[in-house]
Amino acid sequence: MPAASVAAIYRYPVKGLSPEPLPRVLLAVGETIPFDGAYAIANGATPFDPAAPRTIPKAFFLMLMKNERLAALRTRFDEADQRLTIAENGAVVAEGRLDTAAGRTALEAYFNRAFRDELRAPARILSAPGHSFSDTAAKAVSLINLATVRAIAETIGQLVDPLRFRGNLLIDGLPAWSEFGWVARRVRVGGAVLAGLARIDRCAATNVDPATGARDLAIPGSLEAAYGHHDCGIYLTVVEGGAVAVGDAVNAG
Repeated sequence: MPAASVAAIYRYPVKGLSPEPLPRVLLAVGETIPFDGAYAIANGATPFDPAAPRTIPKAFFLMLMKNERLAALRTRFDEADQRLTIAENGAVVAEGRLDTAAGRTALEAYFNRAFRDELRAPARILSAPGHSFSDTAAKAVSLINLATVRAIAETIGQLVDPLRFRGNLLIDGLPAWSEFGWVARRVRVGGAVLAGLARIDRCAATNVDPATGARDLAIPGSLEAAYGHHDCGIYLTVVEGGAVAVGDAVNAG
């Protein structure tokens, strides 16, 4: 076994909704994981222009920081036809193709019913070719060190699900916090090479239990109290494309 390896790979096709585990992914230079952040649910009017897409504040969307009930939904994304299926309490409550007007209308109708008290205006599903609704303007891949998550859990005295941090690449086999040293360095992950961009400053979305939707921890406050910062994980950009699979080695250059 390598000293460090990929423990899990996730993408988040719709901002605020379920993670999708992947056994393997093909990373392209300067791109996100395919379909990561491809869609978002607008909460009222936004300045987003699909013809000239740019990163806008998360407050314009339904999101975990304010709309924690999203975490209680279980969604499934089919890449082949871009169909999103939404289940609640084990029952399918909505489905539709995100790439068709009829499919988006069916899904929007569900959010307008289920989240009507949290919406400023009717929900709209947004997308634009090549755009990712990330919290960073760079097209990035996020990396979470599981040893760091375990250190946070030990510090606060409670279990912390790594999915609170909505990372793309979860790695194991490194000392806690050592990933911060990868900013401005190159990291080989499987058949791809990525360059560290920045540490990830965490918001109140991490307070929400991804399994239940309960707002049951105070992650940013706990990080500040214990470490003097709100950071967990790093953003990286792909500088050499290639395949990455669960179990692949991770090595910093």
